[in-house]
Amino acid sequence: MNHQIVRLTPGLHFVATPIGAARDITLRALDVLASADALAAEDTRSLRRLMEIHGVPLAGRRVLSYHDHSGPGARARLMALLAEGRSVAYASEAGMPLIADPGYDLSRAAAEAGHTVTVAPGASAVLAALTLAGLPTDAFFFAGFLPSASAARRKRLEALRAVPGTLVFYESPNRIAACLADAATVLGGTRRAAVARELTKKFEEVIRMPLADLAETVAERTLKGEIVVLVDRTDSTTVSEFDLPSEIGRALVSHSLKDAVDLVSRAHDLPRRQVYQAALTLTRNRDE
Repeated sequence: MNHQIVRLTPGLHFVATPIGAARDITLRALDVLASADALAAEDTRSLRRLMEIHGVPLAGRRVLSYHDHSGPGARARLMALLAEGRSVAYASEAGMPLIADPGYDLSRAAAEAGHTVTVAPGASAVLAALTLAGLPTDAFFFAGFLPSASAARRKRLEALRAVPGTLVFYESPNRIAACLADAATVLGGTRRAAVARELTKKFEEVIRMPLADLAETVAERTLKGEIVVLVDRTDSTTVSEFDLPSEIGRALVSHSLKDAVDLVSRAHDLPRRQVYQAALTLTRNRDE
């Protein structure tokens, strides 16, 4: 297939790439890749493969590597090309550049130096997951990847607990069960939630259920692939006396009595003394 060779404005041209299905790339993105003076990518092999699939020739151009571990030297090489009046196309490995992907420092440096910065937009796992999750989309907060350590993850979740919009995270298969367990404890197990994985790929799947149920379901499975976690906004209502024991019980599975009380009281804006007394009653009933 022949792609249009267009005259690109000198500057930095970000290019979105498919998150799964190769045909999700846009015609404009292919034109930019065919026309740019220089090519750069988070993963050079992935970009070469994508261009090969769509019949976009390299035409003697090198694909320069630029990722989180490239350092200032790689950025300096790209900035030098821009200073020479070249057009540089930069592609992420999958999805929109800069969205939990490299490119921010390059974008800022190019803009501050007065170069044109544009984007050929396209696939995004965040937006695809929001479309499929069945949760509110009028307001959402994308938090990228949560910390890998449980204590740091819970602290981050607590900071996001009152955000008035759907929460969206990326997560790895190795940490998804622990992530959902902490989210159910900190955010409240009754919140509606969803896990979307392998979006646009052969084994695409979306699991929708209350957060506590979702945590239990995922704990019994082995999920693979790229994963997006979505959690509904808080309904700003406090947990009822009837629900309090179940919330405490879930927290006690992976926390001490003191930590469980602290988490539940903060998650539901309840007096700590009230939660502590309920926790004592619960543990006494279990021991009898």
